[in-house]
Amino acid sequence: MYAVSVARSLVAQHYLTVPDPGPEGTPHSHHFTVEATFRGPELDAFEYLVDIDELNAAMDALADHYRDRLLNDLPAFEGANPSAERFARVFGDRLLERLEPDTATELRIEIEEDDVARVAHQREL
Repeated sequence: MYAVSVARSLVAQHYLTVPDPGPEGTPHSHHFTVEATFRGPELDAFEYLVDIDELNAAMDALADHYRDRLLNDLPAFEGANPSAERFARVFGDRLLERLEPDTATELRIEIEEDDVARVAHQREL
């Protein structure tokens, strides 16, 4: 099994919309580190699992998209609690809109929030 990972850091804001969110219910910032890991058993004709240059470009674009934004205001979070877990899934969705890895069979998005907690979303491709 092969794996390729790329990470980016960004600061974004959100507020939780769950009942009784406490201080997390008001807009606040987090320093997020988002790591995308593609896995798969085979390499392509160029001996790549994924093209790292393409993955880097996609991660840069996504980090720029979310940087300094209020997640609650973005369409992907409309009507939903913008938890770090949801952010991981949404980030993966957007990454797969930009990349079409031929040989990868899994994608894992892991988000570290302020050096306090880590969440992950993993899917088969």
